Order: sequence, then C-alpha cells, then structure tokens
Amino acid sequence: MAQQYSLAHLTVLGVPPAEMARKARRAGYDFISPRFIPIGSAGEPRYAVAEDKALKRDLKRALDETGIGIHDVELARIVDGLDARTYLPAFEVAAELGARRIISSAWTNDRAFVVDTYAALCDLAKPLGLTVDFEFPSFSGVTGLGAAVSVLREAARENCGIMVDTLYLAYSRVRPEELDAIPREWFHFAHLCDAPAEVPETTEDMIAIARSARLYPGEGGIDLAAYLNRMPRIPYSIELPNDERVAEFGYEEHARRCVQAAKRYFGRHPRAEDALLRA
Repeated sequence: MAQQYSLAHLTVLGVPPAEMARKARRAGYDFISPRFIPIGSAGEPRYAVAEDKALKRDLKRALDETGIGIHDVELARIVDGLDARTYLPAFEVAAELGARRIISSAWTNDRAFVVDTYAALCDLAKPLGLTVDFEFPSFSGVTGLGAAVSVLREAARENCGIMVDTLYLAYSRVRPEELDAIPREWFHFAHLCDAPAEVPETTEDMIAIARSARLYPGEGGIDLAAYLNRMPRIPYSIELPNDERVAEFGYEEHARRCVQAAKRYFGRHPRAEDALLRA
C-alpha cells in the first residue's frame, strides 16, 4: 500500500482551508489537516469553519473540485475550565466534511481534569465516527510518551488515539523501542518533520523551532525511520512550519518540497516489508 501524506495547516498557516486543499493537490498530497479550531495565538489567522458559512462553502467546493480529503482537524485544546461541548460544532462540521480524526492536547497541569475532559471529547466524537488523537508537545501540560499513554489508559475510550510527532518524540528523548508497548490500534497517523539532533535547552528555543523552524525529512538529525517503522503503516501529516523556507519559496512550493523530501527519505529508509518486496 502506498504511503499517504496529509498537509498539516501549521505548514501553510497563512493559507485559508479552501486554497490549502488546492495547493495540497498540486503539491502531491492525499489529504489536508486543517485548523478548524483556532488556538488564539498572536497573529494566527482565524479559520473557524464551523462559525463561518462562507469558509465552509468554499472549502467544500475545493474538496469536491480537487478530490483531496480531510484527514484530521485541530486543535481541541484542553485548558482549565473548558467545557468539552464547546468543540461540538467543529466536530460536527469536521465529520460532515469527511474528517476521520480530531487532534487534542493538554495545556493545564490539572491531570484529573485532563483525563476527564479528554474522555468527554471522545464521547462527543464517537457518534460522529471520529477518533480523538492525543498529542504531547514538549512544552504543553502533558509531555512525554508515557504521560500521554497514561491519559489514554485512564480515559479508556474506544475512539482514543495517540498522536505522535517526530519532533516531540525526539525532544522527549523517547527510545524507538518504547513505541512497541503502545496498542497498535491507538496509532492512526503521525506528524512528520525533522530538526537538529541537539535537543534545545530552553522551552523558548523548543517553541521557536516547533512553530517556525522545522526541517525537511532527512535534513536534520532525528532518526525518523527508527520511530515510524515501529508503528503500523499510517498516514503521515507533514507539520513543518519554516518561516525562512516560506519566505524563499512561497507556501505551495514549500509544501511540495516537504512531501518530496519525505518520499526521498523513505525511499532511502524503507519499511522492512517494503524492502522485502523490493528484494
């Protein structure tokens, strides 16, 4: 089965969802992973598709025209005082437009609240046919693979998922073999990017790389294949914001170079079953 790729919105955050679909098709992707739920950071464009009928109409038309699908939607952040039902309109529109997954992450240190709210998000998503895939950014309220796994185990929902980002695996110093203990059914997709081998010493430096200076696959020092080949074959959503590359190439060419670099990298580092087929 051919590897599938999705274009994550953070890679091209200045592009509205409809145009994102068109650029993704021309650049060689199978899906898009739009940000329907704004996180409110300074300068972030707002693409609240559940609230804006014109945005939704334009996106649906672009999906129909291009044949591109929506793989996952972000970001259902768990913050202090959140009522999970706040995200239901976005979940409903995501499901209506064909999405399969919702990304969630925690931005509070109240662990009991995180578990309860994550479980509530899963309960809202399940009737819509959506999984809720929990990510663990290295500067969030739940960091590290083990901490994320414990949230899923305590929530104990059938539509839970673990959303691993190669950057945060590296920043958390996760050993590839640690992924062997994760239930296979929790892996639905992964965020793909590269970065320098050295883990930044400060949170500020981590954030700077994560939000604006990730590298093309094979360009940095993360052993991507060592991580990803421990997982089932799943789609890779390329989340690779890089302000310098966007300034140099523009959004569409940057997106194209991302997926081309990924295909070259995995051509050099095939999965074991793919290598056997080639032999």
